[in-house]
Amino acid sequence: MEVRVRYAPSPTGMQHIGGVRTALFNYLFARANGGKFILRLEDTDRTRYGEEYVQNLYDTLAWLGIEWDEGGPKGGEYGPYVQSERFDLYKKYAQELVDKGQAYYCFCDEERLERIRMIQTKNKMPPGYDRECRHLTPEEVEANLKAGKPYVIRLKIPMEGVTRFHDALLGDIEWKNEDISPDPVLLKSDGFPTYHLANIVDDHFMKISHVMRAQEWIPSTPMHVIMYKAFGWDYPDFCHLPMVMGKDGQKLSKRHGATSVNEFRARGYLPKALINYVAMLGCSYEDGRDMYELADFERLFKLEHLNKAPAVFDYKKLEWFNGQYMRLMSDQELFDATLPFITGTGDAAIPINASEEFPAPHVGPAYSGIEYATDGKTLKIAESALADGAETLTDAQIREKLMALMPLIKERLHFLTDAAEMVGFLFKNVKVPPVEEIVPKRLDAAKTKEVLEKSKEFIKKLPSITDHEEQENLAKQMAEELGVKLGDFMMPIRMAVTGSRISPPLMGSILILGTEKALERTEKTLKNF
Repeated sequence: MEVRVRYAPSPTGMQHIGGVRTALFNYLFARANGGKFILRLEDTDRTRYGEEYVQNLYDTLAWLGIEWDEGGPKGGEYGPYVQSERFDLYKKYAQELVDKGQAYYCFCDEERLERIRMIQTKNKMPPGYDRECRHLTPEEVEANLKAGKPYVIRLKIPMEGVTRFHDALLGDIEWKNEDISPDPVLLKSDGFPTYHLANIVDDHFMKISHVMRAQEWIPSTPMHVIMYKAFGWDYPDFCHLPMVMGKDGQKLSKRHGATSVNEFRARGYLPKALINYVAMLGCSYEDGRDMYELADFERLFKLEHLNKAPAVFDYKKLEWFNGQYMRLMSDQELFDATLPFITGTGDAAIPINASEEFPAPHVGPAYSGIEYATDGKTLKIAESALADGAETLTDAQIREKLMALMPLIKERLHFLTDAAEMVGFLFKNVKVPPVEEIVPKRLDAAKTKEVLEKSKEFIKKLPSITDHEEQENLAKQMAEELGVKLGDFMMPIRMAVTGSRISPPLMGSILILGTEKALERTEKTLKNF
């Protein structure tokens, strides 16, 4: 039997980590078994449906490198792959269950249903339909239909006994029929199918062999098994994946940080890092190994390597992966990846949910001093930076300086977003920090001024020394001459030259900036002492 799995999201919101993990595991299972990965849109919730969510689905999978085989713009022999285009099929099979005596017409109006809900709530009774219309005679049904009374079609859930199914991860599961939602609606009064009917009909006719979904769907599975049996169809193999939780043990949500893939993109994560980390949420591969390519996961994924326990989403671990993948990039690759965040375009322009705990990253011209010209291709010094006294540079000069800086910032980046502030000292007119911020803890203002005076000699000598170790030795020698520690020698220079305590490695930064500009900034800083 060919392995055929599907990812079938409802386009009612942006793609989030939980959904991506489900899509990824389905994709990896298909690839590991030479099968097909199908993309299907369950778009029957028209009140929350949005075309932008459909596009976000395609964009997200493309960004992550997850390629599907059927569905979406690709189509396929079992289409259409959009539920709203399959309504006739659902109506036909809902009616088939009625004809078989496995489902029935329900004529209860919303007022009666609301009254039932209130009684159940007041008396602390289990929620659900009271099966009033299950007992209508054929004559009563016919009379209601002739009178044009609105109706839904409900599935007959057995009132006694148990429903059993096997789960590839959790083993044999048994559910008392009396605990299953009583007689759920299959077809609504407007002709729209419910999720349950559409899901089963689609999985059957698209020949889905395995259903891999989150464990929150386990309570619905007995109902689905009953429906498969009512149709006389074989049901697929089930595998309910462990939940993704925050560190507090609650289901991952916005309060834990970024959860939508768009937000991860806007906050400077790499797709490789996200794939690597998410693929390991609740699944193991090879002992002692952390870093994998997508092709490795495609080869190594096995259902028996899934964990039953919930997976805890660790943002620090993901940050570590992000840093590791940035270190592996070539200078050109890092340049291309950071440029949108330096200029405030592309992924940097994606809206995010900023808060005090999770602030917006510092990206774009306000921090980097660089923006695109009106052609969207040529780099130029930002108008705001020019108004503040920055020097005009050509596109070629900007690109040269940025490329020279890439190997220096590579080791210090946690996110692509960090780059904007790190490059800003090259292109903006750096303001002199307050004296109290420049003075190291172990020094006073007078000694710091002495350090800055000595630094002019240091800056002038740097260009003639090509070996980094020799540059370090020069700094140590001058620090010793002043009777200060190396860190206390370097910090005031860093503050004067870059305007910040955090910057790329100082000596490389001075050389890229140019000794003339470094000396100019040092002199300007000295005037404040």
